[in-house]
Amino acid sequence: MRFSHSRPYAVSIAAGALVLALGLAPVAATPQSSSSNPQLSSSTVDFQQEKSPSLVDPAGPTVSLVSLEPLFVMASALNACGYDEGLEESAPIRKRVRDEMNEALAKSEDARAKRDHVCLYIVQHRMTGTEKDVSQYISLALYLTPPPEIETSVELPEMPPDSTQVAEIVPLLKDFAAAVDLHGIWLTVHPIYDQQAAQLHDPLSQMIVNTNLYLKMPASTYEGRRFIVVVEPMLSPGTVNARIYGTDYVVVVSPVNGQIRMSDVRHTYLHYIIEPLLYARANAIDRIQPILKEVRDAPLEFVYRSDTVALTVECLIKAIEARTMDTGVPAFQLPPHPDREDLPRLEHERQIYQQKVDAIRWATVSHDMAQGYVLTQYFYEQLLQFEKDPASLKDSIGEMVYGMDVDQQVHRARQTEFDAQADGDVLQRSQPRKLTGLDLAEAKLAAGDVAAASGLAQRALQDHSSSLEAVANGARANFILARAAALTGHPDDAMSDFQKTLSTSKEPRILAWSHIYVGRMLDLDCKRDEAVAEYKEALAVRDGAQDTRLAAERGVKTPYAVQGHSCEDDSDDEAAPPADGTKPQAGAPAGAAQDQSGSQKPQ
Repeated sequence: MRFSHSRPYAVSIAAGALVLALGLAPVAATPQSSSSNPQLSSSTVDFQQEKSPSLVDPAGPTVSLVSLEPLFVMASALNACGYDEGLEESAPIRKRVRDEMNEALAKSEDARAKRDHVCLYIVQHRMTGTEKDVSQYISLALYLTPPPEIETSVELPEMPPDSTQVAEIVPLLKDFAAAVDLHGIWLTVHPIYDQQAAQLHDPLSQMIVNTNLYLKMPASTYEGRRFIVVVEPMLSPGTVNARIYGTDYVVVVSPVNGQIRMSDVRHTYLHYIIEPLLYARANAIDRIQPILKEVRDAPLEFVYRSDTVALTVECLIKAIEARTMDTGVPAFQLPPHPDREDLPRLEHERQIYQQKVDAIRWATVSHDMAQGYVLTQYFYEQLLQFEKDPASLKDSIGEMVYGMDVDQQVHRARQTEFDAQADGDVLQRSQPRKLTGLDLAEAKLAAGDVAAASGLAQRALQDHSSSLEAVANGARANFILARAAALTGHPDDAMSDFQKTLSTSKEPRILAWSHIYVGRMLDLDCKRDEAVAEYKEALAVRDGAQDTRLAAERGVKTPYAVQGHSCEDDSDDEAAPPADGTKPQAGAPAGAAQDQSGSQKPQ
């Protein structure tokens, strides 16, 4: 939408519709990461082609359980900077390391300064307020060399996108690690890591054996592929970070008393086993393309609504999980020497048991179908036959894929009523946190409650302390106020708050979008050269998000416009003198007061 035809009202009316006119984007956009395309979610994996992480030994075992010092260093730094997620449920070693770091910090002002530098960086790069903020640092840590070097093991273009967004923390991390002697702490706690790995060995091995038995496939099925479980108790035990780097499948877990969320680890292992089988048949799977049209309204991530192979992989995995799940129903056991007269009763009890189990499994399948994984029922039915056949999944998968009646599955998908929301993914299965402060302000603004959002932002600005978080919150609060002013038709206030944001914020996404918004306002005020300069400033920030880059590049190429008004029309209007006979001021539209858009770029 463009504004009014009459230029005197262009700025004020335009600003009143800035949410549409400027295309306001939320600040808390999910960062692109190794989870995008996507990172393993409860149902998702990442098909990245980056080089292997530092922990992967090409000549090492196919499946391994390890600990990693660079990840320990990164997780310890996060803990020193307020990462308390799952602290009460964590193993005692987490508190011990935190206490040792605090002791070192108490003795050294230099160590405290080095910590503050790391913490400021983390605060300034807080994007979502969820575990996804932590996951980008985990992704980076997998590509770091151990102390004392602590540097990236490959060039940045060869690393996952999410890790490159926070790569500037590496020199700060190195200084902090040296200041508190994290390597020395690691040497004292490493035996505990080994003990935790030893506790996990048997249950992890049993999971792998059981999975391979069901699939009738050996563990060492693929050469050059790695499945690696990394133990890191400094992270929240309620979170499993699972991701794929090319042919390397990595799961980071935080055990407590030898217990982890094995179902999430198994989900990753199923991807490790099954993906090569289906990607080898990608051409055949392409024929189910019509089904993508039927799932466009399902609460699926984009990759599943656009990629037939990714959707097929996930549906087969969900079917396997449904067939092998622990239903919680006590297993039926036949007595060792039953009397003949008891056999009818025992058979009836067995049938009741089987009906209960089947009902729970079918309910799981129905739920997966409603989530949009519309081939789950097909594969579930195929697995019923697979279980009766001695052939392995590797030998049976071709028949499952080639024998699929696509029209039937399209019809089934069309008849499926989808859920309104998707299940949480692996990185977000802990209890959702209660929104407060500026996170709540963002949510209020997104919901259209501008007054509440503005009030919360103003409250944040009342914190005049010089703490790291107060400084970062002040910039973010101004960014919220700028968008709120735009929504309520106050362009001068919006421009002023955007400028305050630009002069105080260090967060790339906020900086980039502030430049974009200022550029759009300048475009709407027919100041094209200044607008282009703002778009170029946004590109120079390099926040790494695709929506930012596309918006800035579009602004450089084409002036921002809304329906009903153009600068070409305004130039004709300006040729005529205003009705009151006064001469318009330089740079101002005819009949309008001097423009107060605040187009001066931030210093």
